[in-house]
Amino acid sequence: MINNQAGINEKHSERIHHGLDILPSLKYGIPGGLGNKRWTGELLLATYLQASTGQPPSNGLEYRIGDSGGGFDVLSWRKPGDMPRLATEEVDLGIPLNNRAVGAKLSIPFPFYGGGMSFGSISLNFMIARARAAEKLGTYMSTGEGGYPEQLVPYKDHIITQVATGMFGVREETMQYAPILEFKYAQGAKPGLGGHLLADKVTSEVARMRESSMFTSLYSPFPFHSVYSVEDHKKHVDWIKTVNPRALVSVKVSTPTDVDMVAIGSYYAGANIIHIDGGYGGTGAAPEIAKKNIAMPIEYAIPKVHRYLVSEGVRDEIVLMASGGIRTADDIAKAIALGADGCVVATAEAVAVGCTHCGNCERGRGCQVGITRG
Repeated sequence: MINNQAGINEKHSERIHHGLDILPSLKYGIPGGLGNKRWTGELLLATYLQASTGQPPSNGLEYRIGDSGGGFDVLSWRKPGDMPRLATEEVDLGIPLNNRAVGAKLSIPFPFYGGGMSFGSISLNFMIARARAAEKLGTYMSTGEGGYPEQLVPYKDHIITQVATGMFGVREETMQYAPILEFKYAQGAKPGLGGHLLADKVTSEVARMRESSMFTSLYSPFPFHSVYSVEDHKKHVDWIKTVNPRALVSVKVSTPTDVDMVAIGSYYAGANIIHIDGGYGGTGAAPEIAKKNIAMPIEYAIPKVHRYLVSEGVRDEIVLMASGGIRTADDIAKAIALGADGCVVATAEAVAVGCTHCGNCERGRGCQVGITRG
């Protein structure tokens, strides 16, 4: 039995390596709206192959960029000819998550962790898969705003508890589990609009977790109605540190034109991590008009915030994480080169387990591979 299984795995790995087994026609743009200019069919397949094999594809698939004609897809590297090539063992990709004098000294072995995708918008199985991966890799993943399923408790040392404007599923018990607590003030894909969970996704389990009625659309307001100033924000941070004194505090904000002022305000409020979320991120449910026209693209926001924190003399005391359309290792490297410490990724994790950007999740038709709910 063991030998037979090993043979099956070997054959499956070989077929994946050649791109013959999983969504083979994505490379050529299959019909049905799979993929888009940012997540091309080729990039979707290449990401899945990397997740399956642990190696970049060797069959010619483009795995670094998409075809958007802008942003990270047109930013390229200019390498000096005399730059020495470092051996793998000489490169340390780890980053600290707390640069302040007080608080837990947490770190991650590479410069990214998993972003918030909530119970209700994604399935419990996918949440557990993300938690297991975070534990194995020594990093973190965020619950999103839908609460903290009890099945995640065994992985609590690697889970970021998110506190969002709807306060869905927020309990002191789960806040006390977390090594990092994340305030979500705004989402880059739809700033000013708040969150929306489709009624079809509010099953009995989701309703119980969110303390709501079944099959009723759930909306998160855009702002915390208790926060309209840096002083109000500091009260929020102090509340977190009272409930869980050992937790680091991350503040997730979108990227308006004054995002640099928002970042410095969060620093003075006592945050450990500033998480700026540009446009083009978010689930498929985010309206296209919001994604493309409201938030500042993350490649503009990163240097703006970085430079302002440097000018204020506090850059070395705060961790700057970036998200919003971060898809690949190449994107992460570019974000760091622009001034970020690291990145937060979410959509790429869904692609890694089979998401094809078919759009069914936003239309209420049900996910073809069981990643999202409804």
